[in-house]
Amino acid sequence: MADTIASRIEHPDFVEHRIDREVGTLYVREYPGDGPAFVPMHGFPDNLHIFDDLVPILVAHGRKVVSFDFLGFGNSDKPTGQHYSFAQQLGDLEAVVSALGLERIIPVSHDAAGPTAINFALDHPEMTAGLVILNSVYSSFEDHDHPEFIDFFAIPEVRPLALAMLQKPEMFAFILNFQRGKFQEALNEEHRAYYASFLGPIIDQNFRRQPSSGAAFAQMVGDLLAEEQRNVDRIPRLADLDIPVQMIWGGKDPYLRPSYAEYLKGKFKNAELHILDAGHWAQLDEAPLMANIMLRL
Repeated sequence: MADTIASRIEHPDFVEHRIDREVGTLYVREYPGDGPAFVPMHGFPDNLHIFDDLVPILVAHGRKVVSFDFLGFGNSDKPTGQHYSFAQQLGDLEAVVSALGLERIIPVSHDAAGPTAINFALDHPEMTAGLVILNSVYSSFEDHDHPEFIDFFAIPEVRPLALAMLQKPEMFAFILNFQRGKFQEALNEEHRAYYASFLGPIIDQNFRRQPSSGAAFAQMVGDLLAEEQRNVDRIPRLADLDIPVQMIWGGKDPYLRPSYAEYLKGKFKNAELHILDAGHWAQLDEAPLMANIMLRL
């Protein structure tokens, strides 16, 4: 059994898989159940454990769930010299769907997994039963910001300095702790405490455990601005998706604010938006409420 991080909810049984990619393998958990499988996908710099409170609720209601770590993160392989990109992450999802013989799925995106979930639906509409979008970025928009931590690695002019600091654990820790403080500023006391005790160790482990997710993180962030611009051209196609879309948004996210969610909602034919009293990781702050909305699909 792979390493797990303690959660507030007892975790159900699952089957572990190793799925081959061109280089390395993906770590996958398959939870038995009915209906099109929910496939939750993490952003960076975390991993599949950010759904540890949400998945048990979905499974308890009889739904099938398949979660996985993108290549370079969590318990998936981190091949030396691998080129990490949004195209590669879309390929990761396609590989999971193919290997497990999933006929129809409901991609669930969080954070930088937005492009993977939405572009899978655009590329494979016949295999997509619906979409769940949780505080996710997709395309450029005038009223959304990147966390300072992300901009530091994404903006070409300062990227060399950022990559150098990535090699200095004490400097990298300073930047990471600064960003944590920004994400927690608007949270209530309970949510802030859980962020510190649960989410913090997930992110720390991603970077500290060797081999580290540092290379995947740096390359993915380096591709972020270009991916957002590429997706601007895909925005008109979202109206052609004849599927239900549930957008569940932490309203206290200081960067991907509700205005961005409203903008994205307006591009889909059949989308509902739910603003929760939660932060960027609303699936940790309000897992039962989020699950109830998802189970409508």
